[in-house]
Amino acid sequence: MADQPGHHGPSRRDADRLRALEERLEHLGRDRRPETPGADKFHQANQAWRMVVELVAGLVIGFGVGYGLDWLLGTTPIMLVIFIFLGFAAGVRTMLRTAAEMGAPPPATGTRAPDEGPDEDERD
Repeated sequence: MADQPGHHGPSRRDADRLRALEERLEHLGRDRRPETPGADKFHQANQAWRMVVELVAGLVIGFGVGYGLDWLLGTTPIMLVIFIFLGFAAGVRTMLRTAAEMGAPPPATGTRAPDEGPDEDERD
């Protein structure tokens, strides 16, 4: 470009655009946290433990409800077995929901229209 006749360097508009770009990059650089080596491994381990805890929690709650109903109704092991299976199914369902959340792309910021209300939790 400098070899072209009549070209005397960048124009004022280009300089302003370059300055604005540098400011945006500097702003983005300040907002980013320095990534620690192995942080992704810890995140994956946390997600795996979360899924294990969800499954075990479903089983424990099913066991507790089944045992309690058997104790109240005097129907030893029928309710216990039924609610252990229901707790297992609930735990697996929760694990699958967590796996779907992990595979979904992160939500983009600022994509919601201003007239929309706050996000609702679909689990309720």
